[in-house]
This record gives sequence, structure tokens and C-alpha cells, in this order.
Amino acid sequence: MRFKAHCEQGRKLRLVEFVREFQEPDWCCKGHFGYVLEGEADLQFSDQTVRLKRGDGIFIPTGENHKHLLRVVSDRFGCVLVEDL
Repeated sequence: MRFKAHCEQGRKLRLVEFVREFQEPDWCCKGHFGYVLEGEADLQFSDQTVRLKRGDGIFIPTGENHKHLLRVVSDRFGCVLVEDL
């Protein structure tokens, strides 16, 4: 994974690129919203898995009830994310 980030007024804007080999070490409970720029990935929640692809919007609320794992299914997965600090 590689990214560029800009932080301002309590939020972080990230341009992120994940590769197929990326593996999350644990469930993420952070909130994110953003936009998928390229590739495909499966976003696994405790009760369902959602396939993300280019052009899709992302909105994941903060908290344990919305914990998630990302698994890249294409060679690369690029997105823009906004997160609270």
C-alpha cells in the first residue's frame, strides 16, 4: 500500500493505492468516505461482503458495528478516502 495524505481541520484526505498482496492485520473500525478510482476489491463486514469497483462511492461509519476488512481482487485498487483524525 502507498498513499499521499493531507490533514486539515481534524480530517485526513488520502489518495491510496493497494496492491493484490495487501492484507489488513486486523478489522478496521475507522470511518471512511470516498471514491474508487481504479480496480476492484471486496470489502468484508461481519455480515456481508461488498464488491467495490471504479466509480463506486464509499461510506463506512465509525465503530465496531461497521468493522471491515479490504481484500484487493484486481492487480491494483486505487481510491480517495476522507477520514476523521
